[in-house]
Order: sequence, then C-alpha cells, then structure tokens
Amino acid sequence: MRIAVPNKGRLHEPTLSLLERAGLHVEETADRQLYADTVDPDVSILFARAADIPEYVRDGAADLGVTGLDQAAESGGVADAATAAGDDDLVDLLDLGYGSCKLVLAAPEDGDVSTVEDLAGGAIATEFPAVTRAYLDRVGVDADVVTVTGATELTPHVDMADAIVDITSTGTTLKVNRLAVIDDVLDSSVRLFARPDVVTDPKVEQVMTAFESVLAADGRRYLMMNAPKERLDAVKDVIPGLGGPTVMDVEADENGNGMVAVHAVVEERDVFATISELKSVGATGILVTEIERLVE
Repeated sequence: MRIAVPNKGRLHEPTLSLLERAGLHVEETADRQLYADTVDPDVSILFARAADIPEYVRDGAADLGVTGLDQAAESGGVADAATAAGDDDLVDLLDLGYGSCKLVLAAPEDGDVSTVEDLAGGAIATEFPAVTRAYLDRVGVDADVVTVTGATELTPHVDMADAIVDITSTGTTLKVNRLAVIDDVLDSSVRLFARPDVVTDPKVEQVMTAFESVLAADGRRYLMMNAPKERLDAVKDVIPGLGGPTVMDVEADENGNGMVAVHAVVEERDVFATISELKSVGATGILVTEIERLVE
C-alpha cells in the first residue's frame, strides 16, 4: 500500500512526525526523493505536491493521501463514507488535526461589496475555482470566477475582480491588503483520504488505527502513583481517568499498611492541579509521563 504525503511546505514536517509517532518510520527522506519505504514492508510513501495528492489517489498511484481538505475539494468530489462516494470521489477518512485554515470570501474594506449577494454579476478571483463555483451554487449567486495562480489579494485593487476567495489562517494578509471577510467558504484541515475501493482494506484500517491512536494521545498524560488502600476511593475521586483508573496491589509499606498502585490517563491541562490534590489525599511516588499512542 502506498501513502501520498506532501513533499515540502508547512504540511511536510508535521506529516512525517505523524508517520513516525504512528510507528511508520520512513526509512529514507533524502531531498527530492519520490518514494520511500517504511518499517512496514507493506507500506511505502510517495512524496508529492499537496495540490497533486488527490489526483494521485484518484488515479491509483497511491491508495491513501494526506493533504488539506481545500486541495481535495478543489480537485473533485469528497465524501464522508465509501457508500456515499461517486466514481471519482475521495473518501475523507480522518481529520488529522493540523494545517487548519479557512477559505473565505473577501472584498475591499472601503468598497460596495458587503454581502455575497452584492457580487451578482460581478467577478471573484481565486486559486480555487471549483470550490468557489460550488460555493456560489450553494448560495444561489451568479458571478464570474477568475482563476489566478498567485497574489490573489491584489486583484480587487487592480480592477481584475470585485472580491476574492482565498486561504487565511490568521487574517493578517487580508488586513494588510485592506480586505474584509464577507463569508466563510470552507473550513479546511489536513485529512487522510482514500479511494472508495480501498476503504475496507485491512491495511488501510491498520493505518487509520495507528493515526487515531496518535491523535487520541495528544493533550493527555499518563499518571502513576502509590496510595494506601484505605485512601483509594479518595484517589479515584481526584482522577476518574479514561474509563476509570487501573488499580494493582503492591507490597505493603514499611509499617505494614496495604498499598496499591494507581495508573490513569488524564488531560494534560489538569495535571498541575491534579498532582496537588493527589498529594493531599495520600498519594506518593507520583510519576507523569507522555503518551505516544492511545488506542481507545
């Protein structure tokens, strides 16, 4: 099985990190390399431009693809399930939780366009013509779509268009170019895509489980501690854990008191307060560790 991943840009390193944490260590990552093996002999990597990855998956050059929803939607149809997918659709298997951005409709701050309806009969410049046309169809506005390949934000100021549809993460570029957001067109993030015919393949399901385990571990920590048996209920009240803490008997302390070892998964944001509370109810030897993967 082959997974297409971005070969450069802001999505490249996070994607390689995800593969590594998921246990799919990439054996070779030399610059400009097209293919690479992983530690799994049945899984290889294809490096490609993020914009080209959807087409590689559709054409069968790769079975899975990691790229932005914006790129997949621009290249063709995207379905949430294989049963709902058309012949040329990709199936959106999993939101990988990074590369978040928005495609927005924006127009000059001091212009006459304040709603999408104001663009009826006008022109919109964009690097995402397919997504833009789908948006216009959805809102019922008839406007021309002008395809550009860069510097989209300049087009309203040189009379090429009345508005733009462009990617924004923070809105800074729009503000610098005196453009105001009129409407959100598409919320995008990096996803795992597949062709409908491979969705139920056992290896695809294995890759999904590996990726999901990495995402489940993010923002969580593993707590381990000892506690007197008679204080166990108080400890449980402090750390309910993921489905309840794991409790194991251990040797009694030097005074012959019964002890238990308590392990639990907790949210990272709760660790600071939780440790203080655990100490106050008698827990000792508290250890906090990171979690690489968590299969729920």
